[in-house]
Amino acid sequence: MHFSSCLLTSPTTGFFKAILLAASLAALPLTASAQSVALSGVMGSKALLVVNGGEPKALGAGESHQGVKVISVTGDVAVLDIKGQRSNVRVGEAPVSQGARPGGANGSKIVIPMGSGGHFFTQGYVNGKPIQFMLDTGATTIALGASDAKRMGLDYQKGLAVRMGTANGVAQGWKIKLSNVKIGDVEVYDVDAIVGPDMPFALLGNSFLGRFNMSKSVDLMVLEKRF
Repeated sequence: MHFSSCLLTSPTTGFFKAILLAASLAALPLTASAQSVALSGVMGSKALLVVNGGEPKALGAGESHQGVKVISVTGDVAVLDIKGQRSNVRVGEAPVSQGARPGGANGSKIVIPMGSGGHFFTQGYVNGKPIQFMLDTGATTIALGASDAKRMGLDYQKGLAVRMGTANGVAQGWKIKLSNVKIGDVEVYDVDAIVGPDMPFALLGNSFLGRFNMSKSVDLMVLEKRF
C-alpha cells in the first residue's frame, strides 16, 4: 500500500494475507529505564532476541543476555525472565506495548525486525495513543485511517481537505500535523500525516522516516535519528 502526493492505492490480496501473519516484533514492558526486548524469530530451540535495539542474539533455555533470561522455547513461543518478571512472547503477534508514553523519550535508534511477507511492522504512539505501523518508504507522509484518527482524538476534519485515489474510486482525505509520534523510546514532533479511509494499520511514511538514517541488515531495519 503506497500513496504519493495525497494519492492512496489499494493493496493486493496477497498483501492482506501478509498482514495476518506479519509483525514478528514483540516488545515487552520492562522497567523505568526503558529497556526493551523484541522477539524477531525462533531458530530451532533458540529465541532470536533484540535487546535494547542491539544486534539479534540467539539464546537457548537457561541462557541470559543483558538481564534477559530465556526460560523455555516451544514452537513460536519464548518464555522470558526479564529482571525477575516472567513474560511470554510469540512470533507473529502484533507488538505488545512497551509502556512508552510521551515524556522521557530521549532515544535515537529504532530496530524493526522483518515480518512475514517481507514487511516491517512496529508498535507506535501518536499523540500518546497506541497504533500499529507498517513502514512504507513509498508513502509521502504518515497515513492514518479515519477510525484510528477518531480514537486518538484528532480533529482531522479541520485539516486541509485533499482528494485521494483508492480502489473504490476517489475518496476524501485530510492533511494534518501530528504533535508527536513515538516508537520505543524515540519521539519526533510536528509530523505531517494524511487521514483517509480506514486501513488495517497506519503507514509509517517519509514525514517520519525522513528524519532518520535508514539501513537494512539481513532481516532488520535500523533507523538512526538525525541530529
